[in-house]
Amino acid sequence: MSVKRIGIFTGGGDCPGLNPVIRAVVLKARASGIEVLGIEDATSGLIDLDYRSPHGNRWLEPRDVEEIVGKGGTILGTSNKSDPFRFVVEHDGKREEQDVSDRLVENCAKLGLDGLISVGGDGSMRIAQRLIDKGLRIVGVPKTIDQDLGATDYTFGFNTAVEAATDAIDRLQDTAESHDRVMILELMGRDAGWISLHAAIAGAVHVCLLPEIPYRIERVVQAIRARRAKGKPYSIVVVAEGARPAAGEASYEGPRELGKMRRLFGAGYRLAAALEPHLDVEVRVTVLGHLQRGGSPTQFDRVLGTRFGVAAVDAVLAGKWGQMVALRTPDVVLVPIAQAIAAPHLVPANDPVLKAARDVGIVFGDE
Repeated sequence: MSVKRIGIFTGGGDCPGLNPVIRAVVLKARASGIEVLGIEDATSGLIDLDYRSPHGNRWLEPRDVEEIVGKGGTILGTSNKSDPFRFVVEHDGKREEQDVSDRLVENCAKLGLDGLISVGGDGSMRIAQRLIDKGLRIVGVPKTIDQDLGATDYTFGFNTAVEAATDAIDRLQDTAESHDRVMILELMGRDAGWISLHAAIAGAVHVCLLPEIPYRIERVVQAIRARRAKGKPYSIVVVAEGARPAAGEASYEGPRELGKMRRLFGAGYRLAAALEPHLDVEVRVTVLGHLQRGGSPTQFDRVLGTRFGVAAVDAVLAGKWGQMVALRTPDVVLVPIAQAIAAPHLVPANDPVLKAARDVGIVFGDE
């Protein structure tokens, strides 16, 4: 069966590099005689064909994507509340989660779509696999600043996020040294510490706390005191948002909202509160937050996003449905989406980057 029409959507959080993917898909597909429907706000534009946002479902042409390669975010809009298997609806005056996936499948047929390209992270790929199990034809493109999706060396967006975090560390270094303070920088990453680990090395921080390595507050205090004893009265501490103390859990903001994952919140402030009674020094907290997600993508993420977009259309043309494009340096290959979501990509204890960080003296709170 020849492919004449495909849809593309971007799911989950926004991420630098999404627009280069969209651009590559449109340029490659249109050159191959395939129409491309840009689907608004993740799967919202497929769940409700009357759904309208500023983005709007629309057939995309090369002129629509000519100037977006350096633009952050996504021209299609995105959402982390569009899981069709637990979509929030009003029922009997109450908001509840419902499975509306059958409606999505029916609407794909109404639109005459021969297949979909799903651009997203772990959650989006899990949704894609469930839709594949319901008969849809989907090719996945891995996207996440967290770098927590398996089966690919890198996901686009990660490099840009690390660059933003490193710039923040460099700036905090100046004020920490000027005021002899302990500066805590909280970074994104959810349950994976990749952003924090790479930024810690690039920014030459002194303590780095990761979700994968529960920390002991006594060890962190010891590291800061040791620096002061050596005539270094300031310290830079990076803490991942999913970091947790030994025998404790990660910091969350209340219960899970309907249709969303539970939100991580407060790791940096919890750490500061635990440190202050033990230190005769000011402790300040900076939460970098969404500054890591926005802005122009780095050249690495622009190139990787473009390669992924082209490879996704190649997969469509070859009928390689149910696959996700992945970087196996230096090649872009196809792997089953099921393989990519089998286990999260977390920082292992024997990771060579982690070893390098330890070897240059970064403390992880577990020694």
